Amino acid sequence: MGLALVITGLSVLLKIALLGAEVFPFNADEAVVGLMARHILQGARPIFFYGQAYMGSLDAWLVALGFALLGEHVEVIRLVQVLLYALTVFSAILLGWMLWEDRRIGLLAGVFLAIPNVNVTLYTTVSLGGYGEALLIGNLILITAVLLVREDRSEDLIRRVPWGLWSLLGFWIGLGLWVHGMTLVYSVPAIGVATWHFRHERGIAKRIGMLGIGFFVGSLPWWYFALTQGWKPLLTELLGSAVAVEEGAWWQRTLQHAFNLIVLGSTVTLGFRPPWAVQWLGLPLMPFVLSLWMLVAWEGIRGWWSTRSITLASSLLLGIGLTLGAGFLFTSFGVDPSGRYFLPLALPLAFGAARWIARLSSKGLRLLCTMLIPLYHLWGIGTCAAQNPPGITTQFYAPTQIDQRHLPALSAFLEQAGETRGYSNYWVAYPLAFISQEELIFAPRLPYHLDLRYTSRDDRYPPYTLVVSQSERVAYITTHNPALDDYLKQAFDRLNINYQEVQIGDYRIYYRLSRPVHPHEIGLGETHP
Repeated sequence: MGLALVITGLSVLLKIALLGAEVFPFNADEAVVGLMARHILQGARPIFFYGQAYMGSLDAWLVALGFALLGEHVEVIRLVQVLLYALTVFSAILLGWMLWEDRRIGLLAGVFLAIPNVNVTLYTTVSLGGYGEALLIGNLILITAVLLVREDRSEDLIRRVPWGLWSLLGFWIGLGLWVHGMTLVYSVPAIGVATWHFRHERGIAKRIGMLGIGFFVGSLPWWYFALTQGWKPLLTELLGSAVAVEEGAWWQRTLQHAFNLIVLGSTVTLGFRPPWAVQWLGLPLMPFVLSLWMLVAWEGIRGWWSTRSITLASSLLLGIGLTLGAGFLFTSFGVDPSGRYFLPLALPLAFGAARWIARLSSKGLRLLCTMLIPLYHLWGIGTCAAQNPPGITTQFYAPTQIDQRHLPALSAFLEQAGETRGYSNYWVAYPLAFISQEELIFAPRLPYHLDLRYTSRDDRYPPYTLVVSQSERVAYITTHNPALDDYLKQAFDRLNINYQEVQIGDYRIYYRLSRPVHPHEIGLGETHP
């Protein structure tokens, strides 16, 4: 247990060092989480992430607790993520101990997870609204499923213990469904393994009933939203309607998803590139790391071929990969190979490498391979951290990679100029609102795409837009978008609007307009393909 705590502590130390170096830009999704947490402390009770019905508000509630204890700071949002991931690492070590008799496997896997690749480091340090919680809940689902299957199946114990475990399994699955649909990649194999294991036992209907009760309790917020707001947004967004922007036949989209999964997804999952760029990391070590992963895969295939049997561990871990792969291929989520949807694969990869290394006969070779993976991960993290901007960023679309280090200067200028209301894009509006304590309200009604595409989904919090629409003075803020700048200038000239213009870092501000101009007057602010 002591080693498990030390390894868990490594994950915390790594995150603290990176946060101290300020290599993570403050992104708009993080800002929305922070704003939700602030609103919760003011009496709001959001069920889902603002503007999305597939990601629950648990992250915002945890951040609200952090705000209540430590104050409303960006660092508190990230501290919540650091603690969540520490629990994820610790629970993974426990899961490894439960799945294999050799405790070295759990400890080795813990090392690989405590010092993860760039993709996992990114999405478990900054908040996008529920990914950190999803990984932890996923581990709890697997642990509960293993406890169920490993319980002694004598009649006495079946009466006294497993009923509660079935309810607990259902609770974690239901909670996961509300928090983030990504937990389904854990839930599907866990349910499959548990029901298959007990398929011939008496009382299977009661077990399923207890599972259902636990599921209902865990997913109560989900059901409440469905009954009060309707089923359609829940089901459509769970299947990826938020990213359903593809055209073409079904088979063409599936082929593109397969390419995204095999080529782009594999490279980011193994840490060969960051999720936001096609940039090879740690090239001198990459051949050795790739060889290691190929040997791990070959050993797994050979082990199955020789025994032709599926163990409990392989059923769960392979089930995660197959469920995730099917979801990526056959839903709209396959359009996004940036890396966040591949986070659950970190667990089976860590266990696969740990199991292979633990079987090596040479102690020196075991030590060398154990050091190779975290050393390679650190190399990739260091390379990305040194390139700031963009830093270790959640933004994989280059025009949205804004140097947010100038955000305080932007806030100070707007306050000094008296420009407290206006319009900008999604990536500016919410960070600005958060750091200014909502004194600076800029509705996200401007496009950030270079071809001026816009979707009203960017407007996650309509009360802000209402406030701005009623303001007698507005300013405009753009970033990295020359086409939009030209469009605004031409529109202002056409309407005979006098204005002043200033550049602060990546932000271009149009202010002191001779009269308020709202986006709908100049053909902006509405959804356009």
